[in-house]
Amino acid sequence: MNKKKAIVVGGGIGGIATAIRLSVMGYEVEVFEKNEVAGGKMYLIEKDGYRFDAGPSLFTQPVNIEELFELAGEPIENYLTYTSVSIACRYFFENGVCINAYTNPEEFAVEMEQKVGENPRNIIRYLKDAERTYEKVGNIFLNFSLHRWKTWVHPRIVAALKAVKLPYLLSTLNQFNVKNFNTKEAVQIFNRFATYNGSNPYKAPGMLSLIPHLEQNEGTFYPHGGMINIPTALVQLAEKKGVRFRLGNHVERILVENNKAIGVKSAGENHAADLVVSNVDVYYTYKNLLNNEAGALKILRNERSSSALIFYWGIKKEFSQLHLHNIFFSEQYEEEFKHLFNHKKFFDDPTIYINITSKMEAGQAPEGAENWFVMVNAPAMQDANWPEEVKRVRGYVVAKLNRMLGVDLNEYIQVEEVLTPAGIQQRTDSYLGSLYGTSSNSKWAAFLRHANYTSSINGLFFAGGSVHPGGGIPLCLKSAKIVCDLIGH
Repeated sequence: MNKKKAIVVGGGIGGIATAIRLSVMGYEVEVFEKNEVAGGKMYLIEKDGYRFDAGPSLFTQPVNIEELFELAGEPIENYLTYTSVSIACRYFFENGVCINAYTNPEEFAVEMEQKVGENPRNIIRYLKDAERTYEKVGNIFLNFSLHRWKTWVHPRIVAALKAVKLPYLLSTLNQFNVKNFNTKEAVQIFNRFATYNGSNPYKAPGMLSLIPHLEQNEGTFYPHGGMINIPTALVQLAEKKGVRFRLGNHVERILVENNKAIGVKSAGENHAADLVVSNVDVYYTYKNLLNNEAGALKILRNERSSSALIFYWGIKKEFSQLHLHNIFFSEQYEEEFKHLFNHKKFFDDPTIYINITSKMEAGQAPEGAENWFVMVNAPAMQDANWPEEVKRVRGYVVAKLNRMLGVDLNEYIQVEEVLTPAGIQQRTDSYLGSLYGTSSNSKWAAFLRHANYTSSINGLFFAGGSVHPGGGIPLCLKSAKIVCDLIGH
């Protein structure tokens, strides 16, 4: 008996996970990826002894990956190993305060009291509420399709609805945090979690207060060898299960006949399949792969998420005051988000994120040096003069870090590579370089995000950061599970 065939368009983390699950379900699976390596936004830059993870740098909820290996009957330790990190992030403020966000809530609470006078009970209560909300509400929103009636008639929905407090829906995340903390530093730290799905904390709903649970309660981790080893391990697992990767194969069209997806067209050749999963940005899928202009425009009714401007710097110096994850906050945080979302411009005092994997293991940078992944939030804007924007923002970043670290960084930058929103769009087909498709800048954002299927085309499904449940490694992996649950039922 011939196996049913599935084609996955796009070899991002959600596409690879979908391919693994479909293979375990008995499908013959092919993944079409336009780049020469799979991984989507996760790839490696190597230059002069420095290694840079080009894309996502935060690793949480490894259980999502462990589940894939368990499902495939393979020991994960043969493919991927990782260690927990005691400090989720080190936060730097212009007033000279430096806060370690320990992944032990009690230690974090003590740190906040000692450094800025925040009542430790506020931290403990907030994180416990985040845990309860995640367990009762988050698990519904993140693990099941919100667009199928079966989700809403299950008994678990009653417990979830009881856990939804009005402030989660009626307050913005900033308003929610102002009510829960008595220091501006605590408010700013917890406002920052809105950026985890490319949103504005002054517009996004208080429900996003559950996000810190993943990092501060469940823990932060570091994969040995860097983030690149996550897609590398998953590709190896997929191939072990019989998945075929067609790298360097750009898909021109998803083929539809009688409202049924029947395959794809690549390099002028048709490839038949029983079902198709698009792991490509959903706007791009409608506009370019389905030639459905109306469907594409409907998606653009929802505000795009933010993007990123990233500098990869090889620094010929070691900074003992820095950790794996570091944030240098803007002193005018609300103004920064007004610039990003209202004016579609960079702010001249950007919040800066620095990831340094050489803090965790040797081999990521030459001896006595560090590999800096330096990111600022970028607006989803069109027609930008990127050489000019890069030069201007680089000046802001260097000046801010020089002031806050007390150095002249230009003396130490030995290697430099740059990734702009335009570069992100070119590599991943994410419209305007938006990292998460649409933002969550409304109380209904979770429901407005595109479903993992379409009722207008049978056999067509969607996985990845631009559809339900959202962007980031954990949610992309969850989208793969939702897709395969829909296919299996």
